[in-house]
Amino acid sequence: MNANKIIEKFEKNILIAENMSKYSWFNLGGPADIFFKPKDKDQLINFLQEVKNIDKSITLLGAGSNTLIRDKGCKGIVIKLSPKFASINISEPNIIEVGAATLDKNLARFASENSLSGFEFLSCIPGSVGGAIVMNSGCYGDDISKIIASVKTVDFQGKEHEFKKKDINFFYRGNDMPKNHIIISAKFKGTPSKKEDILLKQKRLLDEKKISQPSQIKTCGSTFKNPKNKKAWELIKSSNCSQISFGGASISSKHCNFFYNNGSATSADIEKLIDKVKNEVLIKTGTKLELEIKIIGEK
Repeated sequence: MNANKIIEKFEKNILIAENMSKYSWFNLGGPADIFFKPKDKDQLINFLQEVKNIDKSITLLGAGSNTLIRDKGCKGIVIKLSPKFASINISEPNIIEVGAATLDKNLARFASENSLSGFEFLSCIPGSVGGAIVMNSGCYGDDISKIIASVKTVDFQGKEHEFKKKDINFFYRGNDMPKNHIIISAKFKGTPSKKEDILLKQKRLLDEKKISQPSQIKTCGSTFKNPKNKKAWELIKSSNCSQISFGGASISSKHCNFFYNNGSATSADIEKLIDKVKNEVLIKTGTKLELEIKIIGEK
């Protein structure tokens, strides 16, 4: 089946030349050639089976909370899971089964309502569960690897897979799961606890976040990963980079590892700022910073 036939078959869930800026927290990005939002797992599998022989790249997009989309947009196919992938329930004692499109904060809230601890840190992390697994998201001493039980995926050929925790090697801000797999759901194991204790911990973490991190700005969170035994923000500050800007791209005065769009930025401005800071930190400290945010699209 050629591309036109596929577009015709899935037209209710496909958008052509869709502006991607609305899907990134930076509010930046050009159009996607084909933007597909599957209504459910069966449709996702059907679509992937139809396009597997078509010479088009596939790009996955989560909640867009850590993604910079370039000004020229994305060639090929962009897939973003619909809210139908945001189911959440207790599947067995102390186990929460969650759709990949579920927001991290909603998982944290559900866990607290069911008196399960271990999820409190997720109340501080923007984005969806699928992205959190890919990134092994974490903060304040906790991360996804500590609570994950299993992950279900669909590969780009349309085949389903399940990975148990023992099958996945998690590391700082990543894991070794195949890159050509789409996470569709996961199971997490919590620890029974008093609801009031869970809520108290959540509040403490959220209060700490409000003090240390900016809000109400167009940002995608931490720009760089923390190098081993170092803090990215300290390296940026000590390299005299905290006042650097490009066009409408600036660095937060509250936390200099947060880069933001002040309203007039382009994606190129953000990327120039990233490259400048990365270069200055390397020259002045000898440390090579690695991106935590994901950059997608055509240069």
